[in-house]
Amino acid sequence: MSGFVEKPAPAVVPGLTHLHTGKVRDLYATESGQLVMVASDRISAYDWVLPTGIPGKGRLLTQLSLWWFEQLADLVDNHVVSDVPPAGAPADWAGRTLVCRRLDMVPVECVARGYLAGSGLSEYVASGSVCGVELPEGLLDGSRLNEPIFTPATKAEVGEHDENVSFSVVAERHGAALAGELRDLTLALYSRGRELAEARGILLADTKFEFGHGPEGGLVLADEVFTPDSSRFWPKECWVPGRAQPSLDKQFIRDWLTSPASGWDRAADTPPPALPDEVVEHTQAKYADVFERLTGRKADLDG
Repeated sequence: MSGFVEKPAPAVVPGLTHLHTGKVRDLYATESGQLVMVASDRISAYDWVLPTGIPGKGRLLTQLSLWWFEQLADLVDNHVVSDVPPAGAPADWAGRTLVCRRLDMVPVECVARGYLAGSGLSEYVASGSVCGVELPEGLLDGSRLNEPIFTPATKAEVGEHDENVSFSVVAERHGAALAGELRDLTLALYSRGRELAEARGILLADTKFEFGHGPEGGLVLADEVFTPDSSRFWPKECWVPGRAQPSLDKQFIRDWLTSPASGWDRAADTPPPALPDEVVEHTQAKYADVFERLTGRKADLDG
């Protein structure tokens, strides 16, 4: 059992049809067929959408994604049509809404890793490889890889686990040509993001992308990009391989949930507890910090 601790009711907006409530975003369709993505303040960990949100997170993630879409525009097209909420939308949709083109989504989570951490580290310790990519011996928690690697996963519904798979599995399911295009574009985007982030004092350890096909047939970047929800960000000045790295992302919440302080037994598959105020505040501060370091702009958490 996993999923939402408390699933919210969607907003009712004239002219919009609610399609889906995801871990973080609510998806609507306009009468003309465009999609409207609204980023909530919900946060997920270990396949649970937690009962406590992070105030202003949805606005921050949306604004950060828009900034990154601009930095990547010469490498790939994206799905954004407008960041202006539709007429009649709730006031709190401002700053957290994207009107997007409808795409034929590719059901692959495209993950790039430049450092060893998370599930990649666990797989490496067990097998010496990650998603079928053989890695050198002697790597540690937080080690920088000689070259970034493509480690895809199958896309899971809320409450289900993503499954790490090899490149060959993606090629078998979706064709070698598309698999190669996904790999090459993922690594190109990651390399651009890592270069920009490192120049601003942040190490981009890994990240994930989602792509779809537009009417013209080419791959289009969708959803969010290089946010603290979809990436591991580490302060460059604190990086020391061989230990868990200080984070500027939601790893802080994962660590609290698995600590004795939370009282939560993840193995029991029971709903996680509410986050205490100090955990919410620290997480909010980390998200604001990475936003401000990357963009050079003040984080707008209040709207």
